[in-house]
Amino acid sequence: MSKNYKKVYDTTRAALQGAPEQATVTFEAKSRQVGGLRSAVEVRQFNLAVDEPEELGGEDTAPNPVELLLASLASCQEITYRLYADALGIPLTGVAVRIEGDLDLRGFFAAGDGVRPGTQSIRAAVRLDSPAPESDLARLKETVDRHCPVLDIIHSATPVEISYERVLPLQGLVA
Repeated sequence: MSKNYKKVYDTTRAALQGAPEQATVTFEAKSRQVGGLRSAVEVRQFNLAVDEPEELGGEDTAPNPVELLLASLASCQEITYRLYADALGIPLTGVAVRIEGDLDLRGFFAAGDGVRPGTQSIRAAVRLDSPAPESDLARLKETVDRHCPVLDIIHSATPVEISYERVLPLQGLVA
């Protein structure tokens, strides 16, 4: 049986409106290179592996960072559809997302002037299993696209500050 997320939505929304100073949360990921182009990533109590395909110098033991970004967008869309379908009272039996992204490798390998190292385009196809009328599904899509955090990160210019620290050989790397 599927959980109804309307109560979660309503309760959390009311709490955030009543205490906006408590609305900011910080998420964290730690990563360290463990061999070749492989990385070990820690997110809360979870461990993820990251690698590159063999044709890009990796050992193809795990998804690469771009694939994980696409997976993040796909799953965030699914979560946001589920939450807002219940919040808006739109019946939704299931949701699945397929995402593709085109990357021009000349940008990453500095092999072309003016070529961005990031994805050139992203295409997503959302499949909704729902008896709702088309107008409700269109309203749901519009709402999801306005409130999906990962879609917003990709669409909007998010300030990013990256610093580095030199580590002495005897200190070792600790993420």
